[in-house]
Amino acid sequence: MARFSYNLLVKSLIVGSLILTGVQATAQPKSDSIVQPKWWFGVAGGANLNYYRGTTQDLNTELTVPAAFHHGMGVGLYLAPLVEYHNPDSIWGIMLQVGYDSRKGKFEQVTTPCNCPADLSTKLNYITIEPSIRIAPFKSNFYLYGGPRLAFGLNKSFEYQLGINPSYPNQAASPAVKGDFSDMKSPIISMQIGAGYDIPLTSKNNMSQFVLSPFVAYHPYFGQNPRSIETWNLTTIRVGAALKFGRGSKKPAPEKEVQTIPEKVVIIPTVQFLVVAPKNIPVERRVRETFPIRNYVFFDLGSSEIPDRYVLLKKNQVKEFKEDQLEVFTPKRLSGRSGREMTVYYNILNILGDRMGKYPTIVIRLTGASMEGEKDGLAMAGSVKKYLVDVFGIDASRINTEGRIKPRIPSEQPGGTKELVLLREGDRRVSIWSESPVITMEFQSGPDAPLKPVEIIGTQEVPVDAYLTIEARGSKIAYSSWSVEVSDSKGIIQKFGPYTIEKVGMRGRNVLGTKPEGNYKVTMIGTTKSGKTVKKDTTVHMVLWKPSEREEGMRYSVIYEFNESKSIAIYDKYLTEIVTPKIPKEGTVVIHGYTDIIGDPDYNQRLSLARANDVRGIIEKALAKANRTDVTFEVYGFGEDDALSPFENTFPEERFYNRTVIIDLIPKK
Repeated sequence: MARFSYNLLVKSLIVGSLILTGVQATAQPKSDSIVQPKWWFGVAGGANLNYYRGTTQDLNTELTVPAAFHHGMGVGLYLAPLVEYHNPDSIWGIMLQVGYDSRKGKFEQVTTPCNCPADLSTKLNYITIEPSIRIAPFKSNFYLYGGPRLAFGLNKSFEYQLGINPSYPNQAASPAVKGDFSDMKSPIISMQIGAGYDIPLTSKNNMSQFVLSPFVAYHPYFGQNPRSIETWNLTTIRVGAALKFGRGSKKPAPEKEVQTIPEKVVIIPTVQFLVVAPKNIPVERRVRETFPIRNYVFFDLGSSEIPDRYVLLKKNQVKEFKEDQLEVFTPKRLSGRSGREMTVYYNILNILGDRMGKYPTIVIRLTGASMEGEKDGLAMAGSVKKYLVDVFGIDASRINTEGRIKPRIPSEQPGGTKELVLLREGDRRVSIWSESPVITMEFQSGPDAPLKPVEIIGTQEVPVDAYLTIEARGSKIAYSSWSVEVSDSKGIIQKFGPYTIEKVGMRGRNVLGTKPEGNYKVTMIGTTKSGKTVKKDTTVHMVLWKPSEREEGMRYSVIYEFNESKSIAIYDKYLTEIVTPKIPKEGTVVIHGYTDIIGDPDYNQRLSLARANDVRGIIEKALAKANRTDVTFEVYGFGEDDALSPFENTFPEERFYNRTVIIDLIPKK
């Protein structure tokens, strides 16, 4: 019965609200001589329909009843003075009610283990404070409101009655037990939402106006548990009315209307102008880099032969091959950027053959993927196998091959329609898969696990955080193009641009020249699509990056599949147990996130920052477990910015390596 009444009441409230919304158009017309009141004062009264759910059995420290009570309901009084503010010309307003709030009720009868009926009634009374936001969605008499409820307990009493076993009707009934609940919460913080309708009782031409407002409110059980023990909770429907009084004012005499021709206003969207000046980061002249080897060999379209950009040895060169001297074996074709790292990658087959020769129990799987069919994919895998067998003398039984149309972890997603040429170039590959820890990266396995990293020691180039970064957020919408003027203390101006993207980066040396540092005024000049010019400026202090002399910097990388930002699944243990322990005391961790050129530039910038922050979160968690608070973080997301990305985007392997986060560990000095 309680559930039926509750559902029926809720449906009635919804229907009633729709009716009130429908009749709002018939509200009395506004007066031409009276300014309607904004402040209203009055009193609200009504009935609280309280619905009990959950469990209560330990009534207090002295009384635990033999059977738990679960459901109940009751009706309590609500009475409160009120203050209300709302402008008749606005939909928004505020309300405040402070008063008496009864949540009393009676639980449904239960049967105890002795087959005796038991009853429990409650008297829960509060002083309640209820501030609310008032919304009149049609600027009419109908309004909605909602806000928090703060209740302080006044009464927490109960009455418990244990009846007699109906099998023994002559048994004397136990006396009713009265007392107070223990472990009561005060204050209680909950919420309410409601609707009301203002019915004017006086003419709107009167200075003093009275309004009767029937209302209904819903108080969900969230936060309404009366006690700090057990699970008893309350849901309340409040039905009532408020009597409100407001005083208007006379309208001033209208001024003589002067006809004017309105000026056409062109609204230019807001553009946020940001400049991040480079720092003299103490990164070392030489850096010890742990570089992961992507476990893919990419093939040119229409050919199942290993491309000539990979380093392919003769059989008599195998004895001379060493992982730590890869600069001896350089590829025929090499991109200009990050040549040292790509030299490592292009020796992937030689590194694999060397490791399989040193560890004769290793077994690998080569999976060739080709849109031209499984046979073509198998031929690609066969080319890699033939090279390892013929040149490095690997037993053919240790190499399993298979052909597929798509790789197990494809770049091209089902239903995708954009940039399919680049995505399919990346999917035409042979994947190297092994479960051996001497082959794959620490703590990783499966078809996407990179091969074990190679350590490189080389000269540190200018780090990306030493670049001047200029950003005009919103310029794509607001401007057809924008440019930059940089002026020094002597008034010498340098001009850069124009640009159509929102973020650009340039080397600090482009601005400073040979100066060690300087103060500059940076001005953004935007040209709107209507031809107008908008200027914004700021000042920056720039310091020219200089490498220090000692070899102490360390660099690590993590690499991702296409469109992936979560590294936790495969890199958690690597970052926690390999990278974090290497962070110097009071050092700095500089984290740079990147993407390839596939996709929208704005999305790629957000994706790169998500990747960088994901790595930071793992490292911070590991530092916290080690009770370390001495580390400083700098996190950047550079997206697909071609001026800042670590690799070119010509070949699929370069694009795969640009899906990366680079982690530099910098000592305090």
